Amino acid sequence: MEKIYSVFFILLVGTLFVNLQISNAKKTHRSAIPPIFIFGDSTADVGTNSFLPTSKIRADFPHNGIDFPNANPTGRFSNGYNSADFLSKLMGHRRSPQPYLYFLKTGLNNKMFRGVDFASGASGLLDVTGKDLNIVSMSEQIKQFGSVCSIMAYLKGQDVAKNVLKKSMIAISVGSNDIFGYFESRSTVNPAVFINSLMTAYESHINALYNLGARKFGIISVAPIGCCPSQRIHNATGGCLEIENTFAQAFYSSLDALLKKLSCELSGMKYALGNSYEMTINVINNPQLFSK
Repeated sequence: MEKIYSVFFILLVGTLFVNLQISNAKKTHRSAIPPIFIFGDSTADVGTNSFLPTSKIRADFPHNGIDFPNANPTGRFSNGYNSADFLSKLMGHRRSPQPYLYFLKTGLNNKMFRGVDFASGASGLLDVTGKDLNIVSMSEQIKQFGSVCSIMAYLKGQDVAKNVLKKSMIAISVGSNDIFGYFESRSTVNPAVFINSLMTAYESHINALYNLGARKFGIISVAPIGCCPSQRIHNATGGCLEIENTFAQAFYSSLDALLKKLSCELSGMKYALGNSYEMTINVINNPQLFSK
């Protein structure tokens, strides 16, 4: 659904990485590499849904992963690495950390403190998004993060856990599926009211993460989702659905304002916001600039 992201993610996550001033971590000893905790949808899912037997949204089959090492489908909704991997690699990790459900199955251990991926394909900011698809909602992802924080405090002590979380990167890539759901349900809710409801949910999620100890946020906005193949087939010309792209632009503007507000209200909060709409539309409109 969102594989359009793959063209530009190295540049996008690199921008987030530099803006949060942690790019030197790649050159430091492994123990100094900041942990990363990842939330969101299929753009950052590295196998969460593969651990959900009843999930209707999975990617643990060919040709997903065809360009991944050993050409194995890993549950990533991608031909190879995804946004979670690229960001993690830039921070000095080999790739994205394992899904929370992987640790839950194999045993909760100290590796969790280097990072965990909670992202689940088809999830959204709203709990209703993807509810019938048996995925992990954003609210549930944050509850899982809370469990990791509690275990960390128990094993390491409150002060150590607080320090680890303070220097950790919290990466979030979510929002597209909420907008898809708005159009698929033929909602009659006023567009401005709908976008505002997404911001209310986003604010709640960020506050919850902050209250658990998170301080550094790398946030990826919504791409021009009207240009996804799954949406273009609904256009007689085969072109992008501009109404969905308009929603994506409104999402970014509202999110930008929200993050500026929260950074003033929440002491110690730092963030970088990736404008994936502008970066992706540039690739779509000027493909020759990005060809080999």
